[in-house]
Amino acid sequence: MLKIDNLVVSYGELEIIHEVSLNVNQGEIVTIVGSNGSGKTTLLRRISGVITGTTGQIFFSDMDISQKRTDEIVNLGIAQVPEGRHIFPNLSVNDNLEMGAYVKKGKKNKVKETLEFIFTLFPILKQRNHQRGGTLSGGEQQMLAIGRALMSDPKLLMLDEPSMGIAPIIVRDIFKAIKQLNQKGMTILLVEQDVESSLSIADRGYVMQLGRMVLEGSGKALLSNDEVKAIYLGGKN
Repeated sequence: MLKIDNLVVSYGELEIIHEVSLNVNQGEIVTIVGSNGSGKTTLLRRISGVITGTTGQIFFSDMDISQKRTDEIVNLGIAQVPEGRHIFPNLSVNDNLEMGAYVKKGKKNKVKETLEFIFTLFPILKQRNHQRGGTLSGGEQQMLAIGRALMSDPKLLMLDEPSMGIAPIIVRDIFKAIKQLNQKGMTILLVEQDVESSLSIADRGYVMQLGRMVLEGSGKALLSNDEVKAIYLGGKN
């Protein structure tokens, strides 16, 4: 579904991502793990068209999207949940969700169906429907950000650090929801520092260091990899 070939991303003269290649097959959960500054967020921003002017190619459903605008990429079926959530704090939960459905104008039945699904996935959002987004807890705001992305009915959902700044019990709920989305057929590309939680639900994973992919394999294989355990899991056996 998603294929990246020899992608290079630079900010000015500073090269951030160095000839990165990866694949995400339809129906998979693929996790990219790595420490801060490894280039994970930059990679997602490039896929979604926020960053342009780079070399290499990005294909989505066999279409080269390397030069497409962000709105065109969303219309093709890629949605990103950004790091830090970036909800609209002064808008209600319902209005935040409706903002995510702008690409579905004229499809009221589909929007209503998607909204009901989101309320089933995250019941707390239905309870907070008329509450301003900025008054939600961090975990609730993350659920809202995921819900907003789902309103565009994506084929590929990209999540950037969904566990950041959230209580562990809520992190478990969010990873459970990600797994449920995948079980319903959605393809997931997940960027995370929580290596254990993210690789445990992943079909495949990549380890990114200093802008390069240094390891890849099944989620299970990476979790048992000695280097991954030593660097990211505190030497867990």
